[in-house]
Amino acid sequence: MAVETEDHPIEYAKFEGTIPVGQYGAGTVKIWDKGSYEVKVWSEDMIEFNLNGEKLKGRFVLVRLKKAGEKNWLLLKGKK
Repeated sequence: MAVETEDHPIEYAKFEGTIPVGQYGAGTVKIWDKGSYEVKVWSEDMIEFNLNGEKLKGRFVLVRLKKAGEKNWLLLKGKK
C-alpha cells in the first residue's frame, strides 16, 4: 500500500539523519534507493511507470483504492 502525502521540498531527497522526538516526522531517515522514473500512463485512478533505481527496476502500477480513502493506493509490480 502507498499513501499519498503533501509535496516536500526537493532538498529532502538527499537528507539522511535523525529528526528529533517531538518534531514532525521524528525518527531515522535513510535513503533506501535512488534513480529515475518514466511515466507511461497517468490518470485520476491509475499511474503506470518504469523505475530505474539502484534496487528497484521495472514496470510498476499504482491503483487508487477509493473504498479505503482518496489518498490510499495499491502498488503493483508489473510484468515486463
